[in-house]
Amino acid sequence: MKQLMKKIFVLAGVLVLALSLAAPAFAAGEPESQQAASQVQEDNTIGLKAIAAGVAVGVAAAGGAVGMGLATAKSTESIARQPEAEGKIRTMLMLGLVFIETAIIYALLVVILIIFVL
Repeated sequence: MKQLMKKIFVLAGVLVLALSLAAPAFAAGEPESQQAASQVQEDNTIGLKAIAAGVAVGVAAAGGAVGMGLATAKSTESIARQPEAEGKIRTMLMLGLVFIETAIIYALLVVILIIFVL
């Protein structure tokens, strides 16, 4: 478990580093007119929506993947300890995986709303 947490912290650090190094790419020069200023403002909101959508889907997918991996590992251990309860364990595993996947799909719907509605 400590190795998993260490890997997650390293991945989060790399993500923060990559986003901080990419910040100058989003910088814009001084607009020459009001029309250019409104265009720059609109472009900035589109870019921020894209970043928010990417982070939201990434966090949801990563959390779901970790949850599914832990659930699968624990169910395998349970089946190894009590082979006679395999049917019940497998049923509960599948039900849990469905709920995790549903949460990821809800995150995807929220991201679609962010992109197209806001």
